[in-house]
Amino acid sequence: MAEKSCYDYRIEPQDVDFTLRATIPALGSAILNTAGIDAHGKGFGVDALNAGNHTWVLSRMALEFDRLPGQYTDYTIATWINEYGRVLSTRNFTLTDAAGSEFGRAVTQWAMIDLASRSAVDLSWVGDAHAEAIVDIPSPTEKPRKVRAVMPTLRAEHRVVYSDIDFNRHVNTLRYIEMMLDLLPLELLTEQAPVRFDVHFLRECRYGATLTIGCESKERGAAFEICDEQGTAAVRASIEWK
Repeated sequence: MAEKSCYDYRIEPQDVDFTLRATIPALGSAILNTAGIDAHGKGFGVDALNAGNHTWVLSRMALEFDRLPGQYTDYTIATWINEYGRVLSTRNFTLTDAAGSEFGRAVTQWAMIDLASRSAVDLSWVGDAHAEAIVDIPSPTEKPRKVRAVMPTLRAEHRVVYSDIDFNRHVNTLRYIEMMLDLLPLELLTEQAPVRFDVHFLRECRYGATLTIGCESKERGAAFEICDEQGTAAVRASIEWK
């Protein structure tokens, strides 16, 4: 039976803010990099899929951090896939420091798309083709929660530029997260309290688009909606400090 895969990291100076603790985008980046490294090592990474004119795209993500570790903290990310549906694959993560204390966890759900049509590919065959990669261990936390329509109390605009786009030629996941978090007050972003961040990606945003980032403030948190020029929601998210 397949087992979790583990990868070692360190909180480097570029990963922290002025409090010298890791930022949510930095930890999110390590989590998504782990997904790519593990998929590549098991033979179904983006490079392998591109040969068949397919790629993976992130559809939903839930991040939970009990605390944000300090600069130069060594930690390990464990990852495993525990299910394939017709449309989405579920990949899980736990983050543990060198003392063996778990401080974070994540659940991500991925779709495979056809690069020509940009439409989703049926994943029914993947569960059989890569059955040896499925680990019979449940997700470490609740799957990504659906974020309903948002009523923004604060808005900002952002034009998608070169530094925003990734290898799939759409806006990078971490850039969306940074756009949203930049609308929050510093006292929330730097608070040392458990935090949960749910993100749903609804449609692609490409180079040159002008996006509107809306933020609805809530008690100890916020909801976000990023829309394209037509006012169509591309990303919805919510964040809550406990």
